[in-house]
Amino acid sequence: MIKCGISPVIRYIQVHIILSQKDFSLDYDVVERKGIGHPDTLADALAEELSVKYSLYTRNKFGAILHHNFDKVALLGGSSYVSFGRGYMTSPIKVLVNGRVSTRFGDERVPFRKLLSEWVEDFFRINLPIIDPRGDIEINLNISNQSSPGRVYEDESKKSARRRWFEPEKIEDLPELRKLFSNDTSLGVGYAPMSELERLVLHAEDFLTSNSYRSKNRWMGTDVKVMGVRDKDYYYLTLCVPQIANFVSSLEEYKNNLSDVRKDLGELISEHKIKKFELALNTRDNYQLSEIYLTATGSSLESGDEGMAGRGNRVNGVISPVRPMSMEGSFGKNPVYHIGKVYYLAAFEMANKIHEVLGVPNEVFLISQSGRDLLDPWVVLVNVPKGFALQKKLENILKEEIKKIPSITDKVLSGKIKFYPQPS
Repeated sequence: MIKCGISPVIRYIQVHIILSQKDFSLDYDVVERKGIGHPDTLADALAEELSVKYSLYTRNKFGAILHHNFDKVALLGGSSYVSFGRGYMTSPIKVLVNGRVSTRFGDERVPFRKLLSEWVEDFFRINLPIIDPRGDIEINLNISNQSSPGRVYEDESKKSARRRWFEPEKIEDLPELRKLFSNDTSLGVGYAPMSELERLVLHAEDFLTSNSYRSKNRWMGTDVKVMGVRDKDYYYLTLCVPQIANFVSSLEEYKNNLSDVRKDLGELISEHKIKKFELALNTRDNYQLSEIYLTATGSSLESGDEGMAGRGNRVNGVISPVRPMSMEGSFGKNPVYHIGKVYYLAAFEMANKIHEVLGVPNEVFLISQSGRDLLDPWVVLVNVPKGFALQKKLENILKEEIKKIPSITDKVLSGKIKFYPQPS
């Protein structure tokens, strides 16, 4: 909680709710999951890590979360040497920390360059432990403290918070502490429940990249990618499964490892009560040319691949083009009032609550206007099944959930909301 003694005014305004009915039954589904070691997922995770660490640091030190955003983080792949039994980096991965931060509070400077560099190195020690953060990573901090349009140098604007957006002189220069407002005209979308294919795709990737599975199979990399398709009751899965060269001594061992993965995934699919399925692994492998998914680190980031925050999984951990989604990159955004994060998470919480209480599948769209009260969405659109007749109960749920939006900040910073599955 904010320590400075100033609390935002929480006020609730009548929300414009649009209720629509649709048929939720589909004969098909398509779901993708980029695993925890995929360059895009690593970029998302790093962006979010930097936002959380910066938020906690400034809140603990100054009494409030200072303005920032890291949602444009990019990773540029290095190069590596790989052969059976041996793999290592030959040129570093470039980490581009693109974003904006408050560089000072009053007379005190924020040592953001030192902090960000330390946090980046700590992140890679945990998420790609095979590499040496000091030698295999090159950190580039492209940081600005310039405000978005609105910082006008006219005499009348001297009292405007925009003039001190990233250089606040006092706590009163943070207007969101008095009234929460939307930073952008944008939207958040959510739905519930997850489809069987979504649950299967998440389960498959989480299983293979879990700490327990990798401790038993040291050759397993984390840049696992899963693509799933459902045609009625028939399921098709294609996975890319990386292996770590230091723990694979031959092509025969590589093949045996894939055979074990196929067996393990078959058992996992059976746990989902799925009887009809096809499973494909590493479809690009060419054994005659030794073109195989053998890596030094377990991630394609080592060999020229790139990662960009916002290009990967949505906040619920999957990419589901059949379900509603937006192009918002939520990771790394300010957790206090950035709509692309706060409304996205709120929409999923609302959808889950509607499903929990009313037992119906649903889709929630929260649409904002820049500068509008955060607790007064411009429009709330909800899709429910045809024949739905509990409109009043649904509206009451929405109104109660909208009041809880400010609690999302602490849920993010405390880890109660997980953006992407962690190794388990």
